[in-house]
Amino acid sequence: MTAAIEPATLDTRQRAELIYAAARAPLDQGLWRAALGTGASRSPRPGERTASAAMTLPSLLATLSHGQMVGATFAPPTPPFAGHAAHDPSPRDDGAGDRHPRNGAGGLGANATYAGAIDAAAKRTGLTAPLLTAIIGAEAARDPDGRWRPLSRNPHSSAAGLGQFLTGTWLGEAQRKGTWLHELARVRHWLDPQDRVLPEARAALLALRYDGEASIHAVADYAQHNLAAVRRAGIAVGHGLRDVTQIAYLGHHLGAADAIHFLSGQIAPERARRLLQAQVGVAAAARKIATAGDSILAHRQWLTAYVARAVRAVEIIAR
Repeated sequence: MTAAIEPATLDTRQRAELIYAAARAPLDQGLWRAALGTGASRSPRPGERTASAAMTLPSLLATLSHGQMVGATFAPPTPPFAGHAAHDPSPRDDGAGDRHPRNGAGGLGANATYAGAIDAAAKRTGLTAPLLTAIIGAEAARDPDGRWRPLSRNPHSSAAGLGQFLTGTWLGEAQRKGTWLHELARVRHWLDPQDRVLPEARAALLALRYDGEASIHAVADYAQHNLAAVRRAGIAVGHGLRDVTQIAYLGHHLGAADAIHFLSGQIAPERARRLLQAQVGVAAAARKIATAGDSILAHRQWLTAYVARAVRAVEIIAR
């Protein structure tokens, strides 16, 4: 079930929030990179484009003014990717080891409109619907009634949509073969022969972060990718729903490389400090580091508590 964005149905506040977020995107992304120490001087990561942030303000204004419907304009591919999860020779860590009676996306309450997309993404990737729901529930902004906000944007970074994907991560998922987003980008002719996103397609592709179904499928593909990367690094993932959700969410929050470093106790003190600052701010990070005694422990304590909330959520969802 697609949770499409129809600009004509947005109220004044929602339109203003979306326009404001787009206008601030270049500045916010620069501040985020500065906080993490990943400024313009570094080499791009695999799959990351060096061009500036997300959907441009002019293109967004044009979309709003013409009343285009993101979900309808960029229709998703319907056939699943055969064998998408079968190529990994290691045991599948999908949480099936302690599968609860309810494995679908039930119990979503105000977010029941996304149940179809969550179930489809879970079936396609071999993950569980409760796991995907927990990641989205931890990332997405909410209305007072608990409804997820697909138009949400992080004011401190380029993260956007239900999955709060950064610009570089979203483009990377579109360029990575085998993902739902890659297949969509290929069908829409948004990729060059080397599977790189065409410059003229960036705005349309990044706008899909605000489409509920696209975000949900990207969360599933990214979780599967990160779990496989952690296993390849020789780190035990486990087979229970709780264990797998914890690792999957660490991967979504940190990215595979930092998640592996975190799990193996190899995050450097300066990296830990910057990651903590990016999440809680410089002043709060300094207080936490002073209390813990060092940046590595402070970051570990904060992130462990943060991930625990997602794990508690998945257990509630799966009941």
